[in-house]
Amino acid sequence: MDYTHFNELVGDPTLTVAGVDEAGRGPLAGPVFAAAVILPAGLVLDGLNDSKKISEKKREALYGIIKAEALAWSIASADHNEIDEYNILGATMLAMRRAVEGLSIAPDLLLIDGNRATGFSQPVKTVVKGDALIPQIAAASILAKVERDRYCLEMAKKYPEYKFEVHKGYPTEFHRSKVREIGPCPEHRMTFLKKIL
Repeated sequence: MDYTHFNELVGDPTLTVAGVDEAGRGPLAGPVFAAAVILPAGLVLDGLNDSKKISEKKREALYGIIKAEALAWSIASADHNEIDEYNILGATMLAMRRAVEGLSIAPDLLLIDGNRATGFSQPVKTVVKGDALIPQIAAASILAKVERDRYCLEMAKKYPEYKFEVHKGYPTEFHRSKVREIGPCPEHRMTFLKKIL
């Protein structure tokens, strides 16, 4: 992944830019995670791409490399209760704002994956499919995805009957049928279960 789209979008090479992305909007359980990443100018990471397009093994490898090479990074989340309270879009923005606030370097500009961004104090540009176009957003997508997947493995230990290690909380047929069979666990997003229960 190169910096063609980044350079076209940002223009000013002196700006400190953070890429921001989330993981876990669609699952029935657990938090939504977000990450913010500031990379050194022009840093090229081999294999960097949208986290959904690379293998789990590659994501895990890049997770460590991104943390080591980034000028600053931060990972945050909004839990299932906040998702139920604010809805998934509101909770996603909350997690993203927490990630940005956790950066050790203050960014001049945020590049956020998608087409919505609310409540940020910094200037923002949204980028549709940004996780496949902008290195900083791709890096953020990997940190958020790996962190969320690791959380799902912890949920699997607490609630083994749901097999969170397999579906990571997404609404597979097994997951939906298990919720109908034994009911929700404490980590389920109740607003997501209305059509299932």
